[in-house]
This record gives sequence, structure tokens and C-alpha cells, in this order.
Amino acid sequence: MELLPPGRSAHAAQRLAMLLMGASGFASLAYQIVWTQQCAVWLGHETAAVLAVVAAFFGGLALGAWALGPRVARSAQPARWYVACELTIAAWSVALALLMAPLGGWLVTLAGTQPDPAWQWATAFMGTFVLLLPATVAMGATLPAMERVVGYLRADGHSIAMLYASNTVGAVLGVLAAAFWLVPELGLVRTTLLCAALNAVCAAGAWGLRFDGSNRGEPLVPTGHGGRLVMLLALTGLLGIGYEVLVVRVLSQVAENTVYTFAMLLAVYLAGTAIGAAVYQRWLAGTQAPDRLRNQLLCALAASSLLATCALWGVQELQARVREALQGGMAAAIAAEAAMALAAFALPTLVMGALFSHLTTQARSAGVPFGRALAFNTLGAAAAPLLFGVLLAPAIGPKFALLMVAAGYLVLALPDFWKSPLVWGPAVATMALMVWAPSLAFVDVPEGGHVVSYRDGAMAAVSVVEDAQGAMRLRIDNRQQEGSSNSLLADARQALLPLLLHPAPRRALFLGLGTGVTSASATAEPGLEVDVVELLPEVIAASDSFTRALTGGVPHPRLHVMVADARRFVRASQAHYDVVVSDNFHPARSGSGALYTVEHFQAVRERLAEGGLFCQWLPLHQLDLQTLRAIVQSFVTVYPGGWAMLATNSLDTPTIGLVGRADARRFDASQVHARVASARWPQPPAAFGLSDEFAVLGSFIAGPESLARFADGSRANTDDRPVVAYGAPRITYAPDSLPRDRLVELLQELVITPAGLLGTDADAVMQKRMAAYWAARTRYIDIGRGIRPSGDVRRMLMQVQDPLLSVLRISPDFRPAYDPLLQMATALGQSDAPAASVLLKELQRLQPSRPEAAQALSELN
Repeated sequence: MELLPPGRSAHAAQRLAMLLMGASGFASLAYQIVWTQQCAVWLGHETAAVLAVVAAFFGGLALGAWALGPRVARSAQPARWYVACELTIAAWSVALALLMAPLGGWLVTLAGTQPDPAWQWATAFMGTFVLLLPATVAMGATLPAMERVVGYLRADGHSIAMLYASNTVGAVLGVLAAAFWLVPELGLVRTTLLCAALNAVCAAGAWGLRFDGSNRGEPLVPTGHGGRLVMLLALTGLLGIGYEVLVVRVLSQVAENTVYTFAMLLAVYLAGTAIGAAVYQRWLAGTQAPDRLRNQLLCALAASSLLATCALWGVQELQARVREALQGGMAAAIAAEAAMALAAFALPTLVMGALFSHLTTQARSAGVPFGRALAFNTLGAAAAPLLFGVLLAPAIGPKFALLMVAAGYLVLALPDFWKSPLVWGPAVATMALMVWAPSLAFVDVPEGGHVVSYRDGAMAAVSVVEDAQGAMRLRIDNRQQEGSSNSLLADARQALLPLLLHPAPRRALFLGLGTGVTSASATAEPGLEVDVVELLPEVIAASDSFTRALTGGVPHPRLHVMVADARRFVRASQAHYDVVVSDNFHPARSGSGALYTVEHFQAVRERLAEGGLFCQWLPLHQLDLQTLRAIVQSFVTVYPGGWAMLATNSLDTPTIGLVGRADARRFDASQVHARVASARWPQPPAAFGLSDEFAVLGSFIAGPESLARFADGSRANTDDRPVVAYGAPRITYAPDSLPRDRLVELLQELVITPAGLLGTDADAVMQKRMAAYWAARTRYIDIGRGIRPSGDVRRMLMQVQDPLLSVLRISPDFRPAYDPLLQMATALGQSDAPAASVLLKELQRLQPSRPEAAQALSELN
């Protein structure tokens, strides 16, 4: 085969090679985004998926470079190796897209419902490694193969740095395109097919090269320095990815933790390394003192890591300033996250790219083939997620782990460079930061408040914060409020409402623990066995601060809390439940969108016993209506006879419940009446606003036909089309409406009829009272939008007395209007008995069956 001559044709070949490596890098990192989403389905949490996929990605690259690199180096036709690798990547990625669901299901079964941490992480890392192995091994050989293809160009002063930079630039574009366009528009499988087509194009382009690298240039002559250089490559790979893992962990306490957050962080990291490689090629390659340059780069990397670590203490302020400067909106929010990523990654990754290029150049000069050098570097990188993400970060905290990274770079510059101030300056700074710098734990504490507890875990940091008024809040990574002591009533209702809708529940499953109040409240039901699944052990420990008042600090014998992933549990378990209640997971946060998919709802249905009931709570205060439509579409696909209800009448934190029954039957008002009347709870149902069947059934806001109309035209959220994960961040980044306004708009679109809920044969009087109750609720919520809270009872009565009395005239059964008027009348009686008496008499007239107004009137007189 004819070789391209030096000169213009050689430069054209080089440009083609760089273009091919860019396209290959685009596909590879787009695959990583897709694989992270797919693996999160069976791993259960996107943080775990990120760590496992990164480790598997680099592990496969290492194996491919190690096993195939020497063969490529000896081959007279390396272009054919490149073609074969690209086609292998394409073929396995397509196969994986089609087989991920059954293979993931098998791995779920292998892990079990309640794996211990060691087995859980072993399954996560090894399972992901094996799943991705054929593609990642082939990826590991593409760069060595292309380096051999254009190896003769080194005679013109070129090096691997430009191929590496091109590959990494393509990777940056692949990350951004996959996260912001391809996956949201095409879904995971179609994105995979598009990337596979791109791999095929790369293979065709390489096959069309008119040279095959048979001119191998000067043979590699091993020297005595090769072993030290490959060890440096391994350790710098370990430290570089360790730094990335730790920074992502720290920024998760400040950023919004959406799919876009991770994509932006990864893109900035890759862009920095690409620029560093290009800078090396332009200004540093060909140095006459390679050992000195290597040590200078190591010291520069230590110093830049320290500077970037220091910048992390100011990222909250940076984020706020960028958003303010760009005047808000989703673009401003994402730009702010990009600014944080630049502060943390720009300098260190620039040096990382230059150092990698220099070490591989030195290694080749020392007789080490590029494939072997790449293998050691990626092998070290593969170990970083486990070492830094799972072990060191929870054990010593991100601050000390990051400072260990900087110290590690300094150690690698020794002993040759130990006298240089470039070593001792950063060394002194590292020790000073270890002793005097605050931790990198971000916990927003309100004025007058304090941190009750803080726990670093392998997947998140969990804190409990108490404000000056004594209200406690549970947060995950400081950005996600999981409940508070002020929401105990609402949290309890999320358990008790579904339980009262079942005629005789004996076993219940709660997916997600939160503060623990919801599941603990369920134990009020005599004889009910309650299983709770919570992914984060730190949340289980923190929940004790909220449930202590309910449990007395003693574990309830019928409450079984399990450390497990909710989605994985319902797929692996063989148990059946009368009632399944799923927490209102924040839909925009890492991995939560997978808990609102058709596949997950179907798996829950399979766990329902005969006559069982499933209730999925949704936080409307964290949802826009477009995303809600997608979730409802997913729900009614599995539960076509489903209903919707409100947990409370809250305007600021409205929570919607989607209710499905295994048998799709309607509800029996007399049965609900009997359940409420016979309840033998420590506190009566009235204490939770569930005094009768009207309070329970009156919580419904939509029937099956109404839900179907509401969701009509929306795309269902599935494992392949994760529309919630990519759509929900809109309102998180840039809220465009108030929760109360979304609630009112939702109620205007939804319809509920007594016949639809109770059946056409239900008692006519009951149907009439039920319809009046719903009308009163609509009026009550509409009134609430204009109320301005006040501690002055007279001012409050001026706003609400006549409107709430009008609500009671619509439906005397509507107790949410009766109770606040009763409380205000009692308080008013201390200063204005006549006015209080008038109000109490009107309450007594409107609802003569209730004794409270008559009793208060008696005490007033």
C-alpha cells in the first residue's frame, strides 16, 4: 500500500486523523452519558452510577490499551485495528442499548433487596465493568492505533498531544450534545444508534487513509526510566480522577444536582485537559530538560489544585454573582454552574493535560509503547472513584482528601526536586490548610439557627438544621429539603390517607424515608407491618431527630427500615403489600426521575397484593405542569383507572397523590366511614384533619377520565426516554410561577365527580354532599391565595371571616374552614366576647352536629 509522502499530504492526513479522533471522542463521552442514565436504573442512584461508570470506563480503557496496545504497536496495518475497534464499539453499544434492561434486571437480582455495603459496591463496580467491557476495551485501543497510523509524522515534530487534544475536544462536545440535545430529544436508544453510526463513519474514514503506518520509524529502545514513568502515569491518573470525583462531591452541595450539572462539570474538566495538551504541543514539546519540566508540571499541578481547592470556599458567592449578573433564568443558572466548574477545574486540568502529554512523550523516549503508557494511566484513573468517592470522602471528608491529592503530586516530584521552592511552597500551604482551613461542608444555617447533625456518606452529605424558632429541616447535600418538623401533620397524612382508603391493610411498603414521620405514622394502624426502603444510611440516622417524639426514641417493633434502593427493591423483592406509598422525590435531582417511569410503576404494581393500593406523592412546589403531565401519563399507562388527590390544602407546598388500585375498583364511602370510625390510633383521625369520610374522600381532585385528558399528548417518562430528568430542572433553575398558582391552574384543568369516585349506585345524598365538599375546597383554596398572614386575630378575621363562612355555607362538612374560625373566635373571646359570640353562634348554626362551637360558646358565657 502506498504511503503518503511528507509535506502537504501528510498534513492533510494529520487533520483527518484529528477529525476522526474528535468524532470518536464525541461518541465515547455521549455513550458515557447514556450509560450513566441506564446504569442508574439498576444501581438506584445517579451518584453511584457516575462512580461505577467512570471506574468501568477507565478500567476498560486500561485493559484495552494493555491487551491490544502491544499488538497494535507490532502491526504493520494499525489502521485496520482502528477500524475494528470503532466497529466493535458501535456493535456492542447497540447490543447494550437493547440488552441493558434484562441484564440490569439480572444484576438487581444478583445484588438482592438488601445488600450489605461491600456487596452493593462490588456489584455496582464489577457489574458495570463487565457490562461495558467490550466497548471500553475497544475504546482503549483506538488512541494507540491512531497514534501508530500517523506515527511517521513525529519526524516532523508532531506528538500524541494533538491526537489526545482532538479526542478530548470531541468528548467535550459529546457530553454537551448528549445532555442538552440528543438524550432529551431522541432518548437513550436512539442516541446510542446515532453514536454507533458515528463510530461506523470513523471506521470508514480510517479505512480510506492511503497509508497504514508500515513505516514504523525508529524502533523503541527500552531504558532504565520506563518503570518509573509508567508508575507516574498510573499515580497521576489516580490523582487526576480522584480530584474530579472530590470536586463533584463538594459542588453537589452548591449546584442543583441535575443531569445538566454533571454534564457541565464533566465538559469543563475535559475541556481543560484538551487545552493543556494543545498548550504542551505548542510551547513545551521538544524541551531539552524533560525531567525538570516533568517535576515543574507536578509542582504546578499541586499548586493549581491548592488554589482551586481554596476557590471552592467561594463558589456559593460566585454562583450568586453570576446569576445576578445574568438576571436569572435557566441559562443564567447553568452559566453559574459552569463558572463554579471553571473555578474548580480550569487551572488543574490545564496542567493535567500538559502533564499527561509530557509523560507519554517521555515514556516513548524511554522505550515504553504508547498503549502501555495509556493503560497504566487509565488503570490508575479506574481506581479513583472507589478510593476517593466511596472510601476517603466519607472517612476523612472532602477537604482532607483534596489536600491529599495536592500532597500526592508533590510527593511524585521527589526526590529529584526536593530542594526546589516549587515543592516546599505548596507543601507548607497544604499543611496550613489542613490545620486552619474550615471543612468543605456547605450547610446553610438560618440566622439564630444551628446544625443539629451532619454526616458525610458515600453518595451524599446529610444534615439536620434547626432555626431560631426550633423548626428542624432535613437536607441532602444542602440543596434538597426532605422535610421539616413544621410539616409533621402533612407528612403523617401522606401515610394515613392511603391507609384509610384500604379496607383492611396488614402490610405496607414505604419507598423513601425522609424525616421518617410518614412511615412512623403508619404504625398507628394496629397490626400493620411497615417496611421502609431508604437508600442513604445517613438519612436513616438523621430521621431520629424527627421521629423521636412519635416513637419515644425506641424502635417500633412493626417498623422495619431497610437500607436499599427503592427501585431495585421493588424489582428484586417477592413480597406483596396491601398499600405501597412512594415519597415525593424531587424530580429534578440526581436519579429521582427514574422513580417516575412506566417501568417502575409497573414493578410496583407487581408488588401489590389482591385489592392492593399504590399512592405516588408528587411535590407540585417542585414541579411544573408540563413535567407533571409526563408523570401522570406514565402513571395512567400502568393504572388506567387511577385517581389524583391532595395531601393537604397547602398553597406553598402542595403535594399531589396519584392513587392506583390493583383491581381498579372505585371507593366505598361507607367502608371509609367505618375505617375512620373504628380507627384505634394513639391520636384520633381528627387530629390529622381526617375526622370523617368527607375529609378522606374529599382529598380527591381527579378521576381516571380527567387524568387521561390532563396527560393527553404528553410523552410518558420511560427508562429509554427520561423526560422527567431532563424536563424537571426547568423550574428548579428558573421558577416561572408560584406553587399556589400552579395548584389553582391544575384544579381548573382537573375534574372529579361523585359518581366517578363512588359509582353511580352510591347514595344520592352522599353524592350531593361530596360534590358540595369539593366545591367548598375550590373556593377555600382560591380565598387562600389572597390572604396575608397576621398575628393579630382581628386583622385575620377581617380577611377571612366572611369568605370562610361562605365556604361553610357551600359545605358545612368542610372542616378546614370551620376549624380556623373556631380557633380565632376562641382567641377573640379574650378581648371581644360579643364579637366572638356572634361568630361562634354562626358556626353553630352552620354545623349543628359539631359540638366544638357550642362548647366554646358555653365557656365564653
